Amino acid sequence: MVQYLQGRFGIDQGEVMPFSDFENDGPMWAGTGTREVRSPIAFSVPFSMPPLVQLGVTMWDISETAAMRLDVASEAIEAGGFTLRMRTWGDSRIARLRVAWIAFGACRDEEMWEVD
Repeated sequence: MVQYLQGRFGIDQGEVMPFSDFENDGPMWAGTGTREVRSPIAFSVPFSMPPLVQLGVTMWDISETAAMRLDVASEAIEAGGFTLRMRTWGDSRIARLRVAWIAFGACRDEEMWEVD
């Protein structure tokens, strides 16, 4: 949900589970070496320009017998959304992951006009 403050600043947030690989022996759980998952995230309402995106891991289900390696990043941030990238490597085994995100930025207001 986007909240408007002073008509020009917006906040949007969400939480996603981009993979659950233990159910089907997917690559993040059963693979080795460098593995990566990308998930497109769309904002509820587009911002007027690319916002600042902050990420947080809210659930990380991993194997107790392997190293814990995880790199999470937001990429290709645009006014309408971004790409969430999760990466692991070596012998890490990630069964599933949940990531929360929050975006802050300039938003459109009723006074903004687009003329073609």
